[in-house]
Amino acid sequence: MELLNQLVGTINGIVWGVPMLVLILGVGIFLSIGLKFMPLFNIPNAFRLLWSGREKFKEKGEIPPFQALMTAMSATVGTGNIAGVATAVFIGGPGALFWMWITALFGLATKYAEAVLAVKYREKDSKGRYLGGPMYYIKNGMGEKWAWLGTLFAIFGTFACFGIGNGVQSNSIAQVLESNFEFSPLIVGIITMVLAGAVIIGGLKRIGAFAGALVPVMAIAYVICGVIILGANASALPGAFALVIEQAFSPTSAQGGFAGATVWMAIRFGVARGVFSNEAGLGSAPIAHASAQTNDPVRQGLIAMLGTFLDTLVICTITGMVIIVSGQWTSGADGAALTSAAFGQVIPGVGNYIVAISLSVFAFTTIVGWSVYGERCASYLFGNKAILPFRVIFVLALPVGATMELSFVWLLSDTLNAMMAIPNLIALAVLSPVVFALTKSYFSKDDKGETATEAKS
Repeated sequence: MELLNQLVGTINGIVWGVPMLVLILGVGIFLSIGLKFMPLFNIPNAFRLLWSGREKFKEKGEIPPFQALMTAMSATVGTGNIAGVATAVFIGGPGALFWMWITALFGLATKYAEAVLAVKYREKDSKGRYLGGPMYYIKNGMGEKWAWLGTLFAIFGTFACFGIGNGVQSNSIAQVLESNFEFSPLIVGIITMVLAGAVIIGGLKRIGAFAGALVPVMAIAYVICGVIILGANASALPGAFALVIEQAFSPTSAQGGFAGATVWMAIRFGVARGVFSNEAGLGSAPIAHASAQTNDPVRQGLIAMLGTFLDTLVICTITGMVIIVSGQWTSGADGAALTSAAFGQVIPGVGNYIVAISLSVFAFTTIVGWSVYGERCASYLFGNKAILPFRVIFVLALPVGATMELSFVWLLSDTLNAMMAIPNLIALAVLSPVVFALTKSYFSKDDKGETATEAKS
């Protein structure tokens, strides 16, 4: 195990080095400039599109746009929002939160472009399912000679889902329930397996309905709790924001149980945890958005970018600010334990249970959402015959993840995330002219808000 840990650690140091951070932020900046920062100015419009009815259009797809977004968010709103933010602050200091924000701001354009391409280049299989994602827009957009790059993404995605979408989530559920309620990790893993299996085996439509019902409720409940906590400590917020900005550009000195951090550590873990949380550039979310009932790639792209906005700029910010305002970031605690301690300090006797329950629900929905991504990657590689075996193996792996060592699970997940992102980011850069052209066409529509295609429907 020690040898494996060292090997993965070495690979992690390579794939999360300076070139990767430059690639992630660089592609996001490039797309933002190419889109003339359209995503930043169209968040209200995106919310309007999400809730507007489209009954008069004959939309192609499997699930409604709202369910597609909730399926994608079920995979992103998870451990990263609670344990991931805490780990970033624990290692990189408060300044890491600033770099999470920067990653998210440019990630809006990245997530938008991913969904646009996913709908533009999606395929319909013999069973009527709409299939899309990086492997399809690489193959259909960049040409057959680049199909190997799409295959590479699918391979990484098939394995990555067992880290970010399985092991990390079941492990976090087990750890937080053990520390707060003294539940056995193995028992928690088995229960998680049974509950997740009941949803996952039913396929995308059942998962979409499940996510559409649960994700909004859990996210709103967590945000309300966080806002109440921050509101009660409003006087400390200006100082907390100032600390985040200051330490994003200067080393963080050792304090209490905090060992200190360099600016590079703040950037490294802020960007890595930001990507882990909102998955912009990772290539996972477009797999869900490709199944949306929509005739217009840009419309779904606008809806898709809300996932990054809500995940990082709202939920992660609340978690990070509670940790900083409470002062617990210097305690030496890490991961979910740090977030739990922070909430527990500002709401004694209750806060830690809010975190435990929130993390468990968040992580469970992430398990369900990522099962879709892994399944679609596996079926791209091996065909529809791989779907049922994949679902079974994915579900059976949950108790294993629940009992593994947390540090190794996080390390493996970070590494696989980076390896997924590389083919996807290359494709986004190469196919950016398609995204720019479709966007220009969409915003040239008439005052009724209909594109030429929609008007004919």
